[in-house]
Amino acid sequence: MTKIFHRTAATALLLTLGSGLAGCTSPGVPVNRGLESVHQPVVQRTNYTMDLVSNGTGLAPSEQRRLSGWFEALDLRYGDKISVDDPTGSSANRASVEAVASRFSMLLSGDAPATPGYVNPGTVRVVVSRTSASVRGCPDWGTKSDTNMHNATASGFGCAVNGNMAAMVANPEDLIKGTNGPSTTTVMTSNRAIEGYREAKPTGNGGTTVNKQSSKGE
Repeated sequence: MTKIFHRTAATALLLTLGSGLAGCTSPGVPVNRGLESVHQPVVQRTNYTMDLVSNGTGLAPSEQRRLSGWFEALDLRYGDKISVDDPTGSSANRASVEAVASRFSMLLSGDAPATPGYVNPGTVRVVVSRTSASVRGCPDWGTKSDTNMHNATASGFGCAVNGNMAAMVANPEDLIKGTNGPSTTTVMTSNRAIEGYREAKPTGNGGTTVNKQSSKGE
């Protein structure tokens, strides 16, 4: 009977401790014991479209002015992708759009993404694809450090780093697939800059004059 009593008491003690520890964890809050944050940047793409009338030999000057004003209203910037949806595949229409985009230091991309509706005959659809990145659910104060009994990372772990990265990245699509560097080496380019710095003559190597302007108080 004594052994049974001791085992029963020990079991009751463990259940009591387990219930106390379980109460320190907020219900519904996931436990993350790894170093990978659950708050990751979410990249979202938005397509803006504009249909322009084509005269068969490209876009008329009036349509090009409309396109230029639309680009200004969108505040066209780095990371935006401009594409042309033209059922006829006219190179003249593409050249007209490319001429307007070049004024904003932008290039045309390849195939246009699928957009709602049809491109009517005699019209050209210009698509501007813009991506944005954000981290949802931040800041997250779901757990407290003094009640972390699971040796887990804090619920807000990663909000600061990933939030800043999402806010500062120039092209949010780089967060998904990265970017490809140039196929050619850039060593020669960097060496050219270094050689130019080393071979430059010091500015104080003779011939330098100091101009002193006198004031009325002197």
